[in-house]
Amino acid sequence: MIVIPAIDILENEIVRLTKGDFENVTYYRSTPFQQAQLYESHGFGMVHLVDLKGAKTGKFTALEIAKKIKAETKLKIEFGGGIRDVKTASELFASGIDYVIIGSLSIKNKKEFELIVKKNSPGKIVSAIDVENEKVKVTGWTEKTSVPVYSHIEYCLSLGVKKVLCTDISKDGMMVGLNMELYQNILNRFPEIELIASGGVRNIEDVKNLKQTNIYGVVIGKAIYENKIDLKELAEIAL
Repeated sequence: MIVIPAIDILENEIVRLTKGDFENVTYYRSTPFQQAQLYESHGFGMVHLVDLKGAKTGKFTALEIAKKIKAETKLKIEFGGGIRDVKTASELFASGIDYVIIGSLSIKNKKEFELIVKKNSPGKIVSAIDVENEKVKVTGWTEKTSVPVYSHIEYCLSLGVKKVLCTDISKDGMMVGLNMELYQNILNRFPEIELIASGGVRNIEDVKNLKQTNIYGVVIGKAIYENKIDLKELAEIAL
């Protein structure tokens, strides 16, 4: 299981939102680049970089930060936020981003999403599925849909996209534990996908328990920033 530390960026600062609420923001002292250096120094190989303002507005605000991390560290980056079309996805790949995270577009504009997958390797696309009561939400978690998480995974698989980042919105930023039932249900139905869990990790025991499910990976944010997890111990669990 890979462990991917998160760097959520708003106005060039590291933040965490509670349940995706832009009115409930916690700011942290470290800069995004300093945090990336810290993760690299502990042996992590990838960071989960999210442009929160980009996710809300559709315009990149953290791309220069991502470029600096790529240029001055050996970290791989999965980048999400603000990807609305083939042009913006291509801009990210041209900037050296390793994996592009696409969420809302795959629901709201399937034609454009399919063009991105066709133009680039499906293995470089991470389908972000933000879930509330097993239904997908979009546009920075501000819009509900009637799309079940399972049918959307089937759609992504039909295009060759196997990397799925699944966030339980009710757990995100709450540090109340992962929705293990949801992830196990997904793995039971789709054993072939590379499932990445996100939302709710509160301590190292949660990470160890998740690893027992043979899940592909996990994104961890707030538990790190609130010093609930020791980075050295976390790195020992990560592959």
